Amino acid sequence: MKVGVIVFPGSNCDHDAWYAINRNLHGGLHGSAEFIWHQSADLGGVDAVMLPGGFSYGDYLRCGAIARFSPVMAAVKKFAASGGLVLGVCNGFQILVEAGLLPGALLRNENLKFVCREVALRTETSHSPFTSKLSKGQVLHIPVAHGEGRYFADERTLDELEAEDRVAFRYVDNPNGSLRDIAGILNKERNVMGMMPHPERACDSLMGSTEGLAIFQSMLSAVPALTK
Repeated sequence: MKVGVIVFPGSNCDHDAWYAINRNLHGGLHGSAEFIWHQSADLGGVDAVMLPGGFSYGDYLRCGAIARFSPVMAAVKKFAASGGLVLGVCNGFQILVEAGLLPGALLRNENLKFVCREVALRTETSHSPFTSKLSKGQVLHIPVAHGEGRYFADERTLDELEAEDRVAFRYVDNPNGSLRDIAGILNKERNVMGMMPHPERACDSLMGSTEGLAIFQSMLSAVPALTK
């Protein structure tokens, strides 16, 4: 699996993602990652795309509001439309929402404070390329680090997400006030997922958890069918 990690000015989890895929995913035997600068108009034949966390330029206006205009996002949209796997984490989730690839919005945390700690996530669906190696109801322990992570959408959208089994993860202990405890969602086609917690920071035993690896392992198992 060749993963393109998109790098925006201000990305600070790009190397974490690179390491998780190149080193932690089966010792690098089945995964490879390469960086793609935000001004690139070409993804270079990757099997999957990851938009990492951080603080993309223009976040002072609204998180992801300027980054979505980067040239690379046109390529990401085309890639997603063709069925390619796209994972957005934290700031990457915010950019996917701003780009219209996922519904809703990410607002300031309910307590207006930056939160950085491990949280418990409950897996809501195993029916996706990102969660197939997980069981419905399985709880993961993964860190969060954000100031604008409160998921918000109108009631109709929230109802649709639940009715269509597109809520990927919910917080067991909601750290930011996200509506209906939503921590991660899927698009209608189920090939785009955004989540606020950082699975790439839970892929190495030295960091205290390897539970985030299941998300990358799920993507790995989905790639052959998609590329075929």
